[in-house]
Amino acid sequence: LDVPVVSVDSLYHHQDEYYLLDVRSPEEYKISHIQNARFINYDDPNWDPIMNLSKDTPIVVYCSVGYRSEKFGNRLLQMGFTSVYNLYGSIFEWVNEGYPIVNLQQQETDKIHTYNKKWSKYIYNPDINKTW
Repeated sequence: LDVPVVSVDSLYHHQDEYYLLDVRSPEEYKISHIQNARFINYDDPNWDPIMNLSKDTPIVVYCSVGYRSEKFGNRLLQMGFTSVYNLYGSIFEWVNEGYPIVNLQQQETDKIHTYNKKWSKYIYNPDINKTW
């Protein structure tokens, strides 16, 4: 199944229209995430946050660069959700374009977990502090 993509610009300007899922690791989510994103661990998903959603709820899924979220989006489609989108470039693209991220206290932050050192090269926004 192909999960259609939504651009970071489109998500930023229409965020209230989507149920946003961050499917990275707990460590990645704790450092920062897109505001109002709900966390579901890719490696050990707890489906509770989405079990009461209507199957036609527009859902945007993201991870670091889009690989895990593409696979997770496929799982959602297989579960019967009909309006699932992968955030193009995921949170890396989001911060590279200068859009805000928040910490667990919902305060804006410049820190991002890049999964590992190798992947950190894909963050080219000089205002972002990378950790792994």
